[in-house]
Amino acid sequence: MSNVYDSSFALGPSDAILTIATHGQQWMDLYENDARHNLAETCCASISLNDILQFSGASSSDDPPLIDFSRKQTYGAIRGSAGLRANIAKLYQGSSVALKEQVLVTTGAIHANFLALYTQVGPGDHVICHYPTYQQLYSVPESLGAEVSLWRSSAENGWALDLQELRGLIRPNTKVIILNNPQNPTGAVLHREFLRSVVEIAREHNLIVHCDEVYRPLFHSLPQGETSPPSILEFDYENLVSTGSMSKAFSLAGLRIGWIASRNQNLIEACASSRDYTLISVSQVDDEIATRALSIPCVENLLSRNMELARTNLDILETFLKEFSWAVQWVRPQAGTTAFVKFVDRQGRPVDDVVLCERLMETTGVMLVPGGRCFGESVDFKGYVRVGYVPEREVLERGLSAWRVFMRKEYEQLPVV
Repeated sequence: MSNVYDSSFALGPSDAILTIATHGQQWMDLYENDARHNLAETCCASISLNDILQFSGASSSDDPPLIDFSRKQTYGAIRGSAGLRANIAKLYQGSSVALKEQVLVTTGAIHANFLALYTQVGPGDHVICHYPTYQQLYSVPESLGAEVSLWRSSAENGWALDLQELRGLIRPNTKVIILNNPQNPTGAVLHREFLRSVVEIAREHNLIVHCDEVYRPLFHSLPQGETSPPSILEFDYENLVSTGSMSKAFSLAGLRIGWIASRNQNLIEACASSRDYTLISVSQVDDEIATRALSIPCVENLLSRNMELARTNLDILETFLKEFSWAVQWVRPQAGTTAFVKFVDRQGRPVDDVVLCERLMETTGVMLVPGGRCFGESVDFKGYVRVGYVPEREVLERGLSAWRVFMRKEYEQLPVV
């Protein structure tokens, strides 16, 4: 199969931009409000404002309030408050980004990715994108008129990427290499030396490396003795971009706070200029809460809680999948909040993942995401479903109990593809 992505819904730069909603997002919109057991959620178990106070060590009326009720609700700082951008910059300690001026606040990572790609990619450009991944990362460049080559990984190779393949994909008009680390939906990890090699290849060809790091730093299940990989921004090359948000690793999706970080100030300024057409500023309240959440000791306590929850829940999921090992093929995630699991019949043929998800939802209220529908070309991911395994532990356990009944009574009636 060709490595060139051919979107069935992208009609050209002017028309496609109107139809860019991701299949995964549409699936979530269709089912998540009615799910009794949402195992499709990709965020770590959400926290409340009271939880932020607890993680901050607030214990008396003398502690500063989480929200300043006396503050006038103006638009606020256009690029994000100085305090929030400084706290985001601290997440990249050890990297080239150390200043708040190198951070631009957005409404979630989805906005950050869009702005960073919108300002760097256009008709006639060529983009290389890590695959499988969040659909936005390859559909947005394609909708903007660029040709996209998918840098494919596979379960057979542990979802690893091949550097020689990357070299073969580069063309004279290649502009950007897009990575996702940790990877959605597989939970795979790109390690330090691999990232270093990607950066060196990019330097040779004067390319931008755009890394969606929204699940960083949830490297919770690395092999013993292995250290967590760095942000892409740790490497000594100017044309590096990281996007992130409060949604996944920081359990605060409701704030709708994300960011773009880069030491390439021209890139930050281009994004800021384009951002003016889509956003004046984020909510002052959201900014204030995110600033506290990313402050010491809150951020440390929050991440410690989420790392432990991810490890515990992944073990619970693995125990469940082992019960049905004849029907399951998977690579255990090393990071993030999602697992990409292939379901087969007793002859090893993939079941229809869309039918599996639909029937599971209809009969048990358990919600999953079908890989063939929501993660690119359906032929690539027959039988795959994405499981979000880092809700509250009780939510996961109740969902798996309902799913277990389905596996025992109805699973073998599913069609194969």
